Amino acid sequence: MDGQPHANVFPDAEPKTIRLTLPEGEEVAPHSHPGRDIVLYLIEGTVELQLGDATHEMTAGDIVRFDGDQEISPHAVEDSTALIVLANQSDD
Repeated sequence: MDGQPHANVFPDAEPKTIRLTLPEGEEVAPHSHPGRDIVLYLIEGTVELQLGDATHEMTAGDIVRFDGDQEISPHAVEDSTALIVLANQSDD
């Protein structure tokens, strides 16, 4: 799949599925995904994941689920690849 650092696995499909590849030392600027529930699975590497005011260290095999309304900013401690699923929040 082409696209650095993001590759859209299934364009125009829901839920949105992204492969994120970050070289060591790279990061994604703080941002949010309002109206989405997010699952991030770290396939390889180590990432410091800033979620709101908290920082979480993730290593390969870790998975986290969170509300996309909060700010997120992943920073690669080493070369890292993650699978991210962004699903529309239900109205329940």
